[in-house]
Amino acid sequence: MLISVHMPKTAGTSFERGLRQYFGDRLKLRYEDKPLHHTPIERNSAALVAALRAIGGDKDLTDIDCIHGHFLPLRYRALRRTGGVRFVTWLRDPVDRLMSHYHYWKRAEPHAVRDKLHRQMLEEDWSLEEFVVRPELRNVYRSFLWGFPVQRFAFIGITEHYAEDLKDFSRLFLGRALQAVEENRNPDQNPGSRKTTYSIDPSLRQIIEGTHAADVSLYRYALQKRVERRAQQS
Repeated sequence: MLISVHMPKTAGTSFERGLRQYFGDRLKLRYEDKPLHHTPIERNSAALVAALRAIGGDKDLTDIDCIHGHFLPLRYRALRRTGGVRFVTWLRDPVDRLMSHYHYWKRAEPHAVRDKLHRQMLEEDWSLEEFVVRPELRNVYRSFLWGFPVQRFAFIGITEHYAEDLKDFSRLFLGRALQAVEENRNPDQNPGSRKTTYSIDPSLRQIIEGTHAADVSLYRYALQKRVERRAQQS
């Protein structure tokens, strides 16, 4: 069983397309949890309850080999399956991730937005400076990983190296290459690159890195694990 945690704005939608190529009907998408649109107590307690229930098995997963979506991995931490359960995710530079998240939400049509936090952001017309320090949006990676040590991930891809890391993932977990299909691309992003054209004031970058220090630390850990993974290939 493969558990794929989609951190917001880290190429998770593109990765989903690749997973669907391989798993087909054996892929289960789980986006209904909406972790960022609940308080920490609400999302953490819901994941904990789900984890306790999973100890006894989950009949809904009988014909499923991969789960992908926005959820706390704690939900599946106690899941037992023949052949084991492996967790994977993708991380992106936290500053770039926040910039992408902000502009992605700003491009939404207000009448089509249903999620409370997103709707509030549009109604109150948050600036980028307001968005990056909102308590609800601080350290998204750490929020998703509540109760789940990052060391439990068998693979952490780096969004800025998506094509290369997708090849590594395919080789390590699937035995054949997945096609790199890109979804939800920012229209201001350079073709063929995961780097945006957004500029950011150095002082704001410093504020973001300080406010989201836990996510910066997790990202640096993922970068180091990538170096070690690729060194083993040479």
